[in-house]
Amino acid sequence: MNSDFVKVGGLLKNAKRVLFITGAGVSAESQIPTFRGATAAFADGMTEDGVPFEEVLSAETFIKNPKLVWKYLFILELSIRGKVPNAAHLAMAALQTSQRSVYVATQNIDELHQRAGSQYVFELHGNLRRIICMECNYWVHLETFESLTKVPCCPKCEAILRPDIVLYGENLPLNVLGAFKNEQKKGFDVVFSVGTTSLFSYVIEPVMTAAQSGIPVVEINPEPTPISDVVDFRFAELAGETLCSLVRTAAN
Repeated sequence: MNSDFVKVGGLLKNAKRVLFITGAGVSAESQIPTFRGATAAFADGMTEDGVPFEEVLSAETFIKNPKLVWKYLFILELSIRGKVPNAAHLAMAALQTSQRSVYVATQNIDELHQRAGSQYVFELHGNLRRIICMECNYWVHLETFESLTKVPCCPKCEAILRPDIVLYGENLPLNVLGAFKNEQKKGFDVVFSVGTTSLFSYVIEPVMTAAQSGIPVVEINPEPTPISDVVDFRFAELAGETLCSLVRTAAN
């Protein structure tokens, strides 16, 4: 076995607090396409309406043309419908014990970490299945969008509904960020970056802070990223297979 597997397995075995930062690469192993690949209409970053998907799925467009935005939200929902947690999700959840707290900060909006059994999940980009009213406190959790009209309205106040996700141009949810930062202040014994391109400050910052503090940092990603040069251990492999091996090693 690779000596790095043994070393990281040992770190996990003795860790009391573990952080996983996860991105689209984890969901991809559940056959959920990465954002640009969610539909052929997003080929080259363009929708079939001739507008870049970043512009379509923006807060500004939602205000101006909610019907257009909902068209692509329905497509996104189809891309996660019926998908189940994969080996990576299950491995992270399996590491949670009475002696070890495992925290997951995810950019994914598919809820698969919770479905795998992870208890402490920070949904940095929200949750596509959670539908909220833009005016009142109404919300509902939906397994599919099949029951929704093309521009769904609130049954309480008739305002337009939307998924509780971060659209382009919006800030991350302050309550989630605050809770995540509170856990960061308490410190972690080991930090993992899994399946994320690590392009955003809120993903890079916890990794850099850990590295500067001498906390071991592990990256699992087939492709190099902006943090690859600062991590202590790097596995250029898929997440599921790698995490399963690490969990087995930690259990021995």
